[in-house]
Amino acid sequence: MATNAEQAYEKFLAAVGQSEGTGEWFEVTQDQINQFADLTHDHQFIHVDPEMAAQLSPWGVTIAHGFLTLSMLTHLSGSIPQDMTRLAGIAMGVNYGFDKIRFINPVKVNSRIRATSVLKAVELRDPNNIQTTKTVTVEIEGEEKPACVADWITRLTYI
Repeated sequence: MATNAEQAYEKFLAAVGQSEGTGEWFEVTQDQINQFADLTHDHQFIHVDPEMAAQLSPWGVTIAHGFLTLSMLTHLSGSIPQDMTRLAGIAMGVNYGFDKIRFINPVKVNSRIRATSVLKAVELRDPNNIQTTKTVTVEIEGEEKPACVADWITRLTYI
């Protein structure tokens, strides 16, 4: 009999190359940017000083840190509809890393962002573990170019 991971692997495999959907919009505020700056000790004026950003930056407003946008992937992806049958018997999922990350367009303060996801690859690591790679794109409402495109690797452990 196939393990939960082996059953899930077949379902993931059938979805490789397909869109997994689009998540909900999320507004990025100055308060969030300031908190991230405090946590990371990155207080560059383009992030935390609205007056200087208005005068000196090409965007005329503060922008979110690229790593803030990246760190929001978990939250943004959480609102993308999931095929729950692929998660039957899952014990946990852990971040394994990224193959590629690009910060294409800055997220201006008070912009709304959301994620779209395409399942790029899946690998059965052993009878209880799957590795998925998803191309996640962070869109900015009203902008032609996305904020970020990342190939995100996750390890899923099944019981």
